[in-house]
Amino acid sequence: MNQAHNSYRNLPNLLTGLRVLAIPLVMVLLAFPSKLSSVLAALFFALAGATDVLDGFIARRQRLVSRFGKFMDPLADKLLVSAALIMLIPLGRVPAWMAFVIIGRELAVTGLRALASSEGIILAPDRWGKTKTFLQIAALTGVILHYPFFTLDFQKIGMGLLWLALLVTVTSGCGYFYGFFTRIPKD
Repeated sequence: MNQAHNSYRNLPNLLTGLRVLAIPLVMVLLAFPSKLSSVLAALFFALAGATDVLDGFIARRQRLVSRFGKFMDPLADKLLVSAALIMLIPLGRVPAWMAFVIIGRELAVTGLRALASSEGIILAPDRWGKTKTFLQIAALTGVILHYPFFTLDFQKIGMGLLWLALLVTVTSGCGYFYGFFTRIPKD
């Protein structure tokens, strides 16, 4: 492994760090709901979500994949999405049960991956996991924006996408469990 692989200080890891740093900013903006704070929160949330695609692209293209990045990148996604969901519940923009299902799936799959790893099984992210994250970011951007602009009702668009994200989230979670239970050694 070359030096770049072990470095914590590279552009993909910096972008992941920026995604984590955006979380408190989005939370503060959502704590004081108004049209302006919703627009700003949606902007920062969408930009933070976009760093997920960008950091992975740069890491693979420049061969800067690191253990730190492999750990922090999915964690940053989960923290960003979970924080937004939790902040949107008291605003009445997302039902609590929906937030619970999405966050619960993330915790369950994270725990399953740790268990699988202890059994020598690697449950690598697949295209459904990436699709899930993209849909969650797109949906929550609309729900955070919330207010109608021009002729678009972003709350309705966001909730429609969130239902789709929920379906993909649950389905991909079931896929991880299926993959684990079909590969675990039988006693």
